[in-house]
Amino acid sequence: MLIFVDREGFSAKFWLNPVQLARNVGFVAHELRNIERLVLNNQPILLEAWHGYFGDER
Repeated sequence: MLIFVDREGFSAKFWLNPVQLARNVGFVAHELRNIERLVLNNQPILLEAWHGYFGDER
């Protein structure tokens, strides 16, 4: 389960379970820490949305 965070040509990809950075293009370290914190704080909501969109088998 992956999510993507994109902004102005920058892109990061995070695994949702467990939350972990998978790829980064352009974000600096403090931005990645902030994004990771947001993902962690919202992990249950993100997982529910992911399963609602893709289903439980992916």
